Amino acid sequence: MRFGIRAKIMIGYAFIIFCLTLSFVLVNQQLAAMQRDRNYVIEHDFAVNREANLLEKYVMDMENGQRGYLLTGEVKYLEPYTTGQTKWRDSFNQLKELTSDTPVQEKNLIALKETIENWLIQTGGTMPTMRNGLENESYFNFTFFITHQNILDIRSQLSRFRSLEMGFVKERAAHLDAQNKMLTNSLFVMLGLVLIFSLLAALVISRSIVGTIKQVTKSIIKLSSMKRDRSKRIHVTMNDEVKDLADATNALLESQEEIEWQQRKLTEVVHMLQGISDLETLGTCFIRKSAELFGASFGVFYIRSVHESKAGMMRLAAYAAMEESAEAGKPFFHIGEGLIGQCAIEKRIVHLTHVPETYIRLKSGLGSASAQSVLIVPIIHNQEVIAIMELASFDKFTSLQLSLMDDILEVLGTIVHSVQTRVEVERLLREYQVMTEELQSQQEELYRTNEQLEERNRYADERSRELEYMKVSFEEHAIQLELSSRYKSEFLANMSHELRTPLNSILILSQMLQENNSKTLTHDEQEYARVIHSSGNDLLLLINDILDLSKVEAGKLDIHIGELRVDWLPELLLSQFEKVAEQRKLTFRIEMDAQMPKIFNTDEQRLSQILKNLLSNAFKFTHEGSIHVEFRMCSVEQIVELLPSAMHRQVMAVSVKDTGIGIPTDKQEVIFEPFLQADGTTNRKYGGTGLGLSISRELARLLGGCILMQSVEGEGSTFTLYVPSLPPLIGGTNATHKEVAAATANTISDYIIRENGKTISAREDGDGNRFKDRKVLVVDDDVRNVFALCNAFEQEGIIVSVAQNGQECLELLGKDPSIELILMDIMMPVMDGYEAMRLIRKNNQYADVPIIALTAKAMKQDREICLQAGASDYISKPLHMSQLLSLMHVWLSK
Repeated sequence: MRFGIRAKIMIGYAFIIFCLTLSFVLVNQQLAAMQRDRNYVIEHDFAVNREANLLEKYVMDMENGQRGYLLTGEVKYLEPYTTGQTKWRDSFNQLKELTSDTPVQEKNLIALKETIENWLIQTGGTMPTMRNGLENESYFNFTFFITHQNILDIRSQLSRFRSLEMGFVKERAAHLDAQNKMLTNSLFVMLGLVLIFSLLAALVISRSIVGTIKQVTKSIIKLSSMKRDRSKRIHVTMNDEVKDLADATNALLESQEEIEWQQRKLTEVVHMLQGISDLETLGTCFIRKSAELFGASFGVFYIRSVHESKAGMMRLAAYAAMEESAEAGKPFFHIGEGLIGQCAIEKRIVHLTHVPETYIRLKSGLGSASAQSVLIVPIIHNQEVIAIMELASFDKFTSLQLSLMDDILEVLGTIVHSVQTRVEVERLLREYQVMTEELQSQQEELYRTNEQLEERNRYADERSRELEYMKVSFEEHAIQLELSSRYKSEFLANMSHELRTPLNSILILSQMLQENNSKTLTHDEQEYARVIHSSGNDLLLLINDILDLSKVEAGKLDIHIGELRVDWLPELLLSQFEKVAEQRKLTFRIEMDAQMPKIFNTDEQRLSQILKNLLSNAFKFTHEGSIHVEFRMCSVEQIVELLPSAMHRQVMAVSVKDTGIGIPTDKQEVIFEPFLQADGTTNRKYGGTGLGLSISRELARLLGGCILMQSVEGEGSTFTLYVPSLPPLIGGTNATHKEVAAATANTISDYIIRENGKTISAREDGDGNRFKDRKVLVVDDDVRNVFALCNAFEQEGIIVSVAQNGQECLELLGKDPSIELILMDIMMPVMDGYEAMRLIRKNNQYADVPIIALTAKAMKQDREICLQAGASDYISKPLHMSQLLSLMHVWLSK
């Protein structure tokens, strides 16, 4: 039977109210009795005294009237006698009625009546009779004496009557005092009893309530001290609201346990698949792990492929495969063939729970049995099924396992696609290396030919045709080399788009998770988001390095000369590397020569990129000691020796000195080559791609300078950058912004706006509602980017509309002409961003609507093409939300 806290409290209050009511009734009865006694004393005793006094007055009036008449003989003295004779009996009867309950007083009244009547008889009864006796003086004296004596007796009897009645009054008053005292004592006794019973009731009820709450509290404290152990449960014996609290807590613990189990298993899967570089290993590892996680006894992993010019799903790996069976684990399914092919079309999970016995039998060394449940799972990337996994189990797959499968599928498509991309990139790199080797071989052959021509100079006339032929061959090779360079650039642009598109949503969503504005994530989950965001930034830096290297090699990397505030450089470097120095317990010092000018003409972005690469290497290879950065101006002798072409210009030298591991002498020339490091073994201790120093050297050459190195193995290294002051462009600033969208490393002005010597965050614009209720249309076919942007914009109060291609964009604009800004992706199906922008600009109604082009290709000519197509501005993926919001704010404010 359920006995709730409310019922317990209501019973306690009801018991207290009952006790108070009972006490009130008893006290009220006692007070009523006392009131009756008091009224009796007041009314009865007052009436007795009044009537006794009246009786005495009437007798005295009769005596006085008698005397006056007898002495004077005047009839007027008989009026008091006559009145008293008439009324004394009324007072007597009233006294008799009032004292009827007192026998003693009743006897006294009877005696008093007899005395009064005898007195009246002795006086003669009538006035004439009294008057006749006056002549006899002796008779008068005797009668007067006798009657006077009777009057004294009457007064004495009345006095005794009143005295006795006063004694009765005192007895009644004493009785009232006793009742009052008893009432007071009774009140204290009842108050004590009510207090005791109330305390007992409160104690019993509170123990039944607080006891169960303490039990739940102790259980929760015990659970919280078990180092994240969620297997314990709270047990409560009482059937009340506290039991409901315990049941809810147990349900919460079960939910948390399931969530932690899902996250732990998802982390295991992601960690297991990291670093895998080929599809076969990926399929084998994943199908084995899936069989372990989902309790499957049979599994097959298919990858999308082309067989005999037809697309289909090819078996890549299997778990507990039965080769003797022709149907189980079929090697290839065409699209639409069987459940595997149909799953590739429908892009949904197929869960078979009523499997016929003849469908598949799972075998072991002890026997075989029919599967009870079959699960066919599509692995999707960019709305396309790229792989399919099928699992069979003796047991039915639980909802928790299916939920874990959904979580795994969210990241598995990206992982499989990344491995496919990596395999394709490696294939292209191998082809590129083969082409490079062939070109080198041809160049060597040409060199040998030239030597032979020199040796056979005397045969020049005879070999002229051969020389002409070789010239044509060389030109063809140059054309092939240029074509190869163009293919390489297109490949890098496409690779940049493919890598930046998923990276964009990863960076935005991980940053939002890291900021935790809704305060729903734990510290560990925020740390996970920070690691994901940091890894995404590292991948972005790698992409940027590859693009920069390709531009340098192609000679297409532009520099933009402007005025650099030299005194800002130490502040920038401290803001980027001071925390790293604190974490690694290294001394980080920056010194600037007093002779340094305040303004130095160079490319601020490229100079910052070089310094960042040098400092990153210094921190990477230094475990203890210090890192010292020194800014100074070069002397004339150093300029003549190192940069003779900069004879008449200022040259700045920036030295980065560390106490790290140093570089061996035989490796000091290799480290400036791309993709090479001092420790190039597969089990090397330090990571990286080996592009940093190579890019830094090429950037230094573009700036008209150079990089020199001094290093002693085991003692440290010193890298010194020499860069001259270049002549500024007209107006002191760059007239164009061809590289606004190019993906480069973060520079001084990426996220910081300097104004009047102060550093101000780009997002701290002082207007918390700058985007509230502004309408923005996002045009992008990638659901991950759309999801990330919509979440970020909704936090800013922006009203977001979404279109998946240019055609949908035009339709939405026709339905809602109040859209204030358009974010336009470039590469989309049906209608790309270029065509959509051209059609929008042809409509005069939308001629002034700002359009910001978004793309992940980030090549040099992309910005000009976007602006020509009708874009108002241009920004590349992956997007930095602060940079994008600032750009949107600028255009929405116009």
